[in-house]
Amino acid sequence: MTPAETAPAAPPAGPGPLPHDELRVPVDGGDLAVLRWPASHPQAPTVLALHGITANGLSWGAVARHLAGRATLVAPDLRGRAGSAHLPGPYGIAAHADDAAAVAKALAPDRPVLAGHSMGAFTAALAAVRHPGLFGPLLLVDGGVGFPAPTHLSPDELMTAVIGPAMDRLTMTFPDRAAYRAFWQGHPAFADRWTPEVDAYIQRDLTGHEPELRSSCRLEAVRTDGVGLFDADVLAAVRHLPGPATLLWADRGLMDEPQGLYDQDRLAAAALEGTGLTTLRAPDTNHYTVLTGEAGAARVAQLLLDAAGRDGTGSA
Repeated sequence: MTPAETAPAAPPAGPGPLPHDELRVPVDGGDLAVLRWPASHPQAPTVLALHGITANGLSWGAVARHLAGRATLVAPDLRGRAGSAHLPGPYGIAAHADDAAAVAKALAPDRPVLAGHSMGAFTAALAAVRHPGLFGPLLLVDGGVGFPAPTHLSPDELMTAVIGPAMDRLTMTFPDRAAYRAFWQGHPAFADRWTPEVDAYIQRDLTGHEPELRSSCRLEAVRTDGVGLFDADVLAAVRHLPGPATLLWADRGLMDEPQGLYDQDRLAAAALEGTGLTTLRAPDTNHYTVLTGEAGAARVAQLLLDAAGRDGTGSA
């Protein structure tokens, strides 16, 4: 993919991003940026939500809107991304898991529902294993169940296989925000699915000054985290969860291809019986829209409320 010669029109009309607080939570090496969408009443449950490998906390914006004040949603920018790009290593899934535990202790001490998308799902599973008793039920969104890495691939080849063109984006520069929007609107997963919420999430990634804007994601962090998805303890985490968990998997893949990360055959081959993991299909979604699309975000929000023991009206 390359940026379009001319930027497309502004994002289509639709629900704008909900206002949110931006907080700082102390972690090893500095402060983690954390976005928070408060609930409308103090007794509402809290959800701690973790984003994907090159994403940021605003990827959960549509879910926050569908929660509609029935739960507080807390979504950090993980170490090496967006508002937390300044944080140093060591990176890796275990480091993110421990950062998530620090956020929970600071902002959600009463066993929040823990959710994660893509890499965030693997992080959530490992966080639950490393910090038993700190979190409530888990929701894994198109991630968390892994498979051993092909042994014939180098680390860089493995990263290309995992996240494909996203790696190219991390070394590119863009003359302005419109060019970055055009780049992403050319992504097959977002074709005809662009919203003001997606735009805000994408734009949060940018850093620098025109005409040399670039992704805030630190390449070292992304490489370390991507290879770390195949670590033995990360792959094993879903088999050792201390409580109930649900995997919501998308029909289609990262590039909107018909083969998604999961299907019934792959999940059967993973032999998840006895793990306590419930698997649910999200029809007509791809790896991104299962979280950012209207139907996907609504499904995720309802599953979060179900996990928190709510009836959808804010009552237990």
